[in-house]
Amino acid sequence: MKLTILFTGKTNFDFIEKGVTMYADRIKRYTAFDLKYTKDIKTGKNIPVNVYKNKETEQILKYIKANDTLVLLDEKGKMFSSLNFAEFLNHKIEIATKHLIFLIGGAYGFSDEIYARADEKISLSKMTFSHQPVRLLFAEQLYRAYTIIKGEPYHNE
Repeated sequence: MKLTILFTGKTNFDFIEKGVTMYADRIKRYTAFDLKYTKDIKTGKNIPVNVYKNKETEQILKYIKANDTLVLLDEKGKMFSSLNFAEFLNHKIEIATKHLIFLIGGAYGFSDEIYARADEKISLSKMTFSHQPVRLLFAEQLYRAYTIIKGEPYHNE
C-alpha cells in the first residue's frame, strides 16, 4: 500500500514543516509514504469563497486517481481514539488498498465535488483547528498508528 498526505498549499511555518518531515521520515520505515502539496491559490482581497474552493478543487484533483482511496480530514468526520485509528489504518492495509490519500484541506474546507469524491471522512477533534497545525498533528497520529500496529512502545496505554 502507498500512503500519501495531500496538503492544500505550502506549509507557512518552519516548525510545522520540520515536524511533519520528521514524522514522514519515521512513517517511511513502515510503508511507501509521500507528502504532496497543491499549488497555493493566488487570491485577491475579495475573492468569493466558492471561487477559491473551485480553484483549490482543480489543484486537488490533479493528485487523485479513480482507484485511490480518499479520506478527508473534516470536522464532520468520524472521530477515533489513537487505538481505533490504528485499527482503521490496519484494515485499509489488510484489504489491500493500493493508494490511500489523506487530504487536509485549506481554510475554507472542501468543495461539494471533493466531498462527493471522498470515500471517508475523519475528524481529529470536535474542536476546529487551523489547517496548518493539523498537518503536524495528523502526521504524528499516522506515525503513532503504525507503532501501535507493530506493537512498538511509542504509544502508552
